[in-house]
Amino acid sequence: MRPEYKELVIGVVAMQGSFAKHAHSMGKLGITSRAVRTAEDLKLVDALILPGGESTTMTLLLENEGLWEPLNDMLDTLPVFGTCAGAILLGNQIDDERVHCFNKIDYLAERNAYGRQIESFTTALVMPKIVDHDFHAIFIRAPKFKDIGPTVSSLAVFGTQHVLLRQKNVLAASFHPELTNDPAIHKYFVDNVILNSR
Repeated sequence: MRPEYKELVIGVVAMQGSFAKHAHSMGKLGITSRAVRTAEDLKLVDALILPGGESTTMTLLLENEGLWEPLNDMLDTLPVFGTCAGAILLGNQIDDERVHCFNKIDYLAERNAYGRQIESFTTALVMPKIVDHDFHAIFIRAPKFKDIGPTVSSLAVFGTQHVLLRQKNVLAASFHPELTNDPAIHKYFVDNVILNSR
């Protein structure tokens, strides 16, 4: 474990979705996490995870709890990792007035693009920049990324679709790495996005 890990606190937005699983993944790395539910919580973390869930519900909860605007402000500088619905919210505004996006990474997300819950699937992804073994990826009502900007880097592909993207201090996955026992992508987020941006 890198000594810098002991100094980090990773905030996990705990409005809805698989936030506890993300905290567990960070715990495997020996990194402290903190549930983020208020604007005050945002002041106590070094980076953020925006978990999967349901993007319309997450929008509503963030706005009702007064967290959307302070979160939007913090995301201008704070490293963030979004998965599934979290990745939808981090992208550019989509054509759905129920979903408010933060416009922090240059793509459009197509919601539920792989089908309904019953059409969820798993697949092995090759990610040589991140890990030296196949990564067991779980897709649940996953989005597809479209109109990807030229400054966005692709770290994993499924078929012809880019499923793990990075732009500066924003990392986004269309799948759910927190639902596996492999913390490789969380470790990449810490080592390459958080610590290398300091």
